[in-house]
Amino acid sequence: MILGLIGIVSASIGLKALLLPNQFLDGGVTGVSLLLNRLFEINISVLIVTINLPFIWLAYKQIGRNFAIKSMLSIAGLAIAVHFIEIPTITDDKLLIAVFGGLFLGTGIGFSVRGGTVIDGTEVLAIFLSKKFRTTIGTIILVFNVFLFSIAAVLINLEVALYSILTYITASKTADYIIHGIEEYIGLTIVSEKSEEIRKAITEEMGYGATIYSGKRGYRKDNFKTKYEIDIIHTVITRLELNKLHAVIERIDEKAFIIEYTINDARGGIIKKKNYN
Repeated sequence: MILGLIGIVSASIGLKALLLPNQFLDGGVTGVSLLLNRLFEINISVLIVTINLPFIWLAYKQIGRNFAIKSMLSIAGLAIAVHFIEIPTITDDKLLIAVFGGLFLGTGIGFSVRGGTVIDGTEVLAIFLSKKFRTTIGTIILVFNVFLFSIAAVLINLEVALYSILTYITASKTADYIIHGIEEYIGLTIVSEKSEEIRKAITEEMGYGATIYSGKRGYRKDNFKTKYEIDIIHTVITRLELNKLHAVIERIDEKAFIIEYTINDARGGIIKKKNYN
């Protein structure tokens, strides 16, 4: 509940103090509301609730009753805050509006999601369409916003569309940091003849968990004769310590083959041992 309230307050500041007075847009349902408000001067609070209603129904059908109710309350809370709370305009500098408008709005979205709700129904639509068309949520949101900003460029002007893209990028990155944390997780698959030494360095020197797979070499096996089998290490580490792990692996085996990829979350098991000395 507290996180949801923080989200509503932050998003309200972004809208009332920065985006609305200067007629800037954002992505998602909020962006659609801002666009219609500018074109037809319809009350923004009414638009926020009305446009989100189909997505709340979709959330009820696809995710669950509790999530839909909480999201409806959060969206209604945002609409009420935007309508009744007076916040003075902070600046008329376009770059500051785009960056800090996105920052406040992204903070609001991030804290709302951390509180188990949403204040923008685009994510719900993206979840539904990603399952239907077998694509990623990020791709759906990107396509939605490209379409929105293209309309803004035609109906308003290109400058507004470009600044709105900057607002959207700032909001998106801010929300990601709040939802997933600054310590973004990185998964690594490591293939090395010195896998046991690397495993010990990861678990004993750095204090991270590791999983070992039994594998076989698939490239020019004739050069290795009986050394076809090899242990493959899989570990999860935060981006902040990634360079340190690279240095550890390079110290042990300069020719180690490493595959890295970003993961959104990890739970259960041991990622990093607590109170490790």
